[in-house]
Amino acid sequence: MNISSYYPVLRVSDVASTAAFYETHFGFKKGFDSGWYVHLVMPEQSAVNLAIMESSHESLPAGRGENVQGLLLNFELDDVDAVYARMQASDVEILLPLRDEPWGQRHFIMRDPAGVLIDVIKLIPPSAEYAAQYDEDSVPS
Repeated sequence: MNISSYYPVLRVSDVASTAAFYETHFGFKKGFDSGWYVHLVMPEQSAVNLAIMESSHESLPAGRGENVQGLLLNFELDDVDAVYARMQASDVEILLPLRDEPWGQRHFIMRDPAGVLIDVIKLIPPSAEYAAQYDEDSVPS
């Protein structure tokens, strides 16, 4: 099997405000906008995509038009401290403050307008206990 692309599609009630959130806070740009569906692309990183879709759109199977729930998006980046400071200065709801985890993450968790949790992460060296659980080629440094 050859998968040519992979990205999440968030089913929401308010497509415009959810798309604007990811544009404003993460720098995504609209690659396509039909009103009921917005495809977002990260400039200069064409493999990073996110789509926002109206949860009541007729293209969804009958009875399956509920809003997204139970989803955690991970955004790994280089400077989590700067993003955290920027989010603190905005109206973003931060649910878990910035902290280091023994499994090899410095991160914080926030929420988008549709209620999706976003884990903003910088990989850091894990503790010896967690480092032993990684494949030798996958240990964060």
